Amino acid sequence: MDGGGGGGGCCPTMDLMRSEPMHLVQLIIPIESAHRTVSYLGDLGLLQFKDLNADKSPFQRTYANQIKKCGEMARKLRFIKEQMGKADLLPSTKPATPTIELDYLEIKLEEIEAELIEVNANNERLQRSYSELKEYMLVLQKAGESFYSAQSSAAAQQREIEAQYTNDGSIDSPLLLEQEMMTEPSKQVKLGFVSGLVPKEKSMAFERILFRATRGNMFLKQIPVEEPVTDPVSGEKVEKNVFIVFYSGERAKAKTLKICEAFGANRYPFMEDIGKQMHMIDEVTRKLSELKTTIDMGLLHRNSLLRKISEQFEEWDLLVRMEKSIYHTLNMLSIDVTRKCLVAEGWSPIYAANQIQDALRRATIDSNSQVGSIFQILHTKEMPPTYFRINKFTSAFQEIVDAYGVARYQEANPGVYTIVTFPFLFAVMFGDWGHGLCLLLATLYYIIKEKKLSSQKLGDITEMTFGGRYVIMMMALFSIYTGLIYNEFFSVTFNLFGPSAYACRDASCGDASTAGLIKVRDAYPFGLDPIWHGSRSELPFLNSLKMKMSILIGVAQMNLGIVLSYFNAKFFRNGLNVWYQFIPQLIFLNSLFGYLSVLIIVKWCTGSKADLYHVMIYMFLSPTDELGENQLFVGQRELQLVLLLLALVSVPWMLLPKPFLERKQHQERLQGQAYTALRSDDIDSIEMDANHDSHGHEEFEFSEVFVHQLIHTIEFVLGAVSNTASYLRLWALSLAHSELSSVFYEKVLLLAWGFNNVFILIIGIIVFLFATVGVLLVMETLSAFLHALRLHWVEFQNKFYEGDGYKFYPFSFTSLGEDE
Repeated sequence: MDGGGGGGGCCPTMDLMRSEPMHLVQLIIPIESAHRTVSYLGDLGLLQFKDLNADKSPFQRTYANQIKKCGEMARKLRFIKEQMGKADLLPSTKPATPTIELDYLEIKLEEIEAELIEVNANNERLQRSYSELKEYMLVLQKAGESFYSAQSSAAAQQREIEAQYTNDGSIDSPLLLEQEMMTEPSKQVKLGFVSGLVPKEKSMAFERILFRATRGNMFLKQIPVEEPVTDPVSGEKVEKNVFIVFYSGERAKAKTLKICEAFGANRYPFMEDIGKQMHMIDEVTRKLSELKTTIDMGLLHRNSLLRKISEQFEEWDLLVRMEKSIYHTLNMLSIDVTRKCLVAEGWSPIYAANQIQDALRRATIDSNSQVGSIFQILHTKEMPPTYFRINKFTSAFQEIVDAYGVARYQEANPGVYTIVTFPFLFAVMFGDWGHGLCLLLATLYYIIKEKKLSSQKLGDITEMTFGGRYVIMMMALFSIYTGLIYNEFFSVTFNLFGPSAYACRDASCGDASTAGLIKVRDAYPFGLDPIWHGSRSELPFLNSLKMKMSILIGVAQMNLGIVLSYFNAKFFRNGLNVWYQFIPQLIFLNSLFGYLSVLIIVKWCTGSKADLYHVMIYMFLSPTDELGENQLFVGQRELQLVLLLLALVSVPWMLLPKPFLERKQHQERLQGQAYTALRSDDIDSIEMDANHDSHGHEEFEFSEVFVHQLIHTIEFVLGAVSNTASYLRLWALSLAHSELSSVFYEKVLLLAWGFNNVFILIIGIIVFLFATVGVLLVMETLSAFLHALRLHWVEFQNKFYEGDGYKFYPFSFTSLGEDE
């Protein structure tokens, strides 16, 4: 049960039963070798530093400026990565090992950032000019077409009027027309106009505001643009209309210009003369071509620059994150009064002592330091962190336990038993070897492709499933096992292990009833006899079997939890917990539910028809009455009286002695401390204990201890009943899974098959597949997983598991996050 691995071996045998033995170490490091020392310890990843400057703000610490510099470099790298993302470039995925100096990288990043900002600014300016010219071209084309059609129409009307005046020039002709035609051109009213583009969604409001502002003294012509236009200001695609506003007078012009500005309408100059229009179109076309070439050349240059950066980006990013983590760790060290040494304290596994000392020696040599680092072990009463050396198989099971609470230092680890009990309890509820095979195939894909998938960024649900691939694999294997015991393959039974033990007495007994069946051969060798499937007594038989099996499994697992509490008490040398917690709890649980488990097994072995409900109820209500036909063995009534008495005695046994004995021990400790003489080494350690003892000289409150013990006793007594009942969920979910599977098979697949129609059969198969995958393989899997989780967290772990520790988080470069 020991964590194993003392000494200083490189890789002692992994032991999950208890966490690794830890010790608190102190390092005294010369300043000139501090950076390299912390770097080597980060490569080793076996030392969790304590923050000795917790009372200082981040800005008051020694290496605040270096962290600020690394933060600025990280910002530049994020900017470069953002630019690479816009250019659809990905950083090189080759394993990166930093070979560049930090100071050189700082200068290089500054140059690259300045160059990229300049390139982006030029590109943005060119893109804006290009978008403005594109809009101008649209105005020239659309407004030109409008002006040309309007002029053609006006000229035709003019000719028609003149012809009519010439032909009908009599006394009856209107005088006003003649006066109008003879008016001097200089005295005719001249209309001004404004042209441009306005967003289509604002066009109606634009027209309404113009009409109201000019009191109707304007004419607006809008021509929709077929495709979205890139807006010069926002750079986004926007649907727009080309507009021409005709107005009369300077006041109307001023109002029109203000309204255009308010609505974000881009105005462009336009000439009435067709010759000038054509010349302007040619000029704009030439400029667009030049700008397009310039923009393409700029983008090519930027992409070339980013492509070169992408090959080294991971190396640079890793270097900056490593340096930032090193300086962050150095800030946790306290500086010596001589300002020549840094003092570090931290937790490490005992087996890693030699490796840490070797790293210190290498750092001293490589940094050409004249003084070596000092390594010494500190003695403290502070609780060490919890560290389990796990692998890719055991990590997911340990995470299940840690989600409830991290194990206290060196207490028994439920993760070891969870590797077997968790998938087994899941399989009891999910027992179907067809569904188990489907789960196994799905998880084998993740296991076979794990190297490829582990380097990719997966979605949240996929990543969670991938992380638990070995848990799912074990769940699938156990489901195949329990499915073979239940003899269910998508609710269909098979004679896999030989013929049934029963046969019909005669031809009239039928398939739907067990009446008339006789035993013709030995019992079915493995699992459930297929003859039960489809019989009238199938459901009562399975209900009885699975309910009793659930109680047996529950009592066995709860007893395992109580036994583990004994090993915890023994390991921590807590005799009170052995005598006044383990023993009465074991007696109480087994006097009632252990006895029930024995009755179930005896009933199965003897074939008795005794009513166990009646036995257990009247064991409390009328313990002295005769059992009659419910008696399973001789002396049962006397045994029940003894067990009932033991259960009643065990309650005050749990409740009363422990608080009084703890008070007595506390008083004895105080007296011993008062009269024990101080040794010389004790005097030396007084100051250290004052710094490190987080549990020293706590007040003993008898009332609090007694109330805590009272609560613990009541919780266990009531929990013994409720926890045992809670294991009946194994029966309930197993029955629900079996019935759902049977319904989908009989009411969907067989029903579709009975129509003798290919189209209906195909629909039936599709519905059956979707129902099986969606309900049985996804929802039922999740349901059984959560129920198995609850049984472990509540019914099993609360018997022995404190779960109030904290994890060992060593300083390690391998655990650097994306954003430090």
